[in-house]
Formats: sequence, structure tokens, C-alpha cells
Amino acid sequence: MQSLAPILANHPFFKGFEPRYMQLITGCASNVRFPAGSYIFREGEPASTFYIIRRGKVALEAVAAQQGSRVIQTIEDGDVLGWSWLFPPYRWHFNARTIEETRAIALDGVCLREKGEADHDFGYELVKRVALIMMERLQATRLQALDIYNVPSTEAGV
Repeated sequence: MQSLAPILANHPFFKGFEPRYMQLITGCASNVRFPAGSYIFREGEPASTFYIIRRGKVALEAVAAQQGSRVIQTIEDGDVLGWSWLFPPYRWHFNARTIEETRAIALDGVCLREKGEADHDFGYELVKRVALIMMERLQATRLQALDIYNVPSTEAGV
């Protein structure tokens, strides 16, 4: 069985992490598999895992009261999934549903949070990287909202 350490160390999210931090991260990691059409998590459920998608596709969905679920982003090979495990109240803000069979590395969020609390330099580096994911997801949600409300584009100077 292949160790997860080299896979994680070569992933763009973890590039540049010090080797001692990669040992901490690998200690929180395990392989997981989800069949097509299954939910990895649902909005409102407790959030305790961070995923590195190795193979597959996952629809990140926002739930709108009158419109049901709406895909705001598709997560694919090499992408990361989930940030709610890092911030109280530790609840998912979206649904994540597999479009096809998906294999991932699951990182135990409680384990990562505890290691971040014990080593603030590690925790700060982790938070900075997760903040970039949050920014991307918020931007995708904003663009989706513009589409939902059919906001017309404007040209400069008009």
C-alpha cells in the first residue's frame, strides 16, 4: 500500500509546507471512496473533514428555499473540498454530491485543528491556505447569484 505522505506533499495545496508539518498532516489522513450520486456531506451537518479529491467529480451545491439545490461549483481531480471544519460552529455551508465515483484523501479536521492549536505557525499556514479556498468558493457563489437574479452586465462609462 502506497503511503499518503508523497501524494499529499506533491499536492498544490500542500506545496511548500515544511516536512515536519507534512508529518502532522499525514497523521490525520486516510483514503476514502464515494459511489456516484452519494452525498459526501450536507448543509447543516457537523463538519469534521477536509478532502483532497484524487479522482472523480463532486457537485458543490447551495440550497435556495424556492429553487432547491443549485450547483455552484464542480470539484474535480486535484481539487480540495471543505473548509467548514476549521471555523465554528463546524457545520457544512453547502451540499457536496458525487457526480461520479470519487476517491479522495480525507483529512480529519479535528486532528488538524488540534495540531494547529499546538503549533500556531502550522495553524496559521493552514488557515491562510484554506482562506484562499473560501475566497474562490465565495466568488463562485457570487457569480451564481448574478445568474440566478439575471443581473444584466453593464459596460464601463454607461
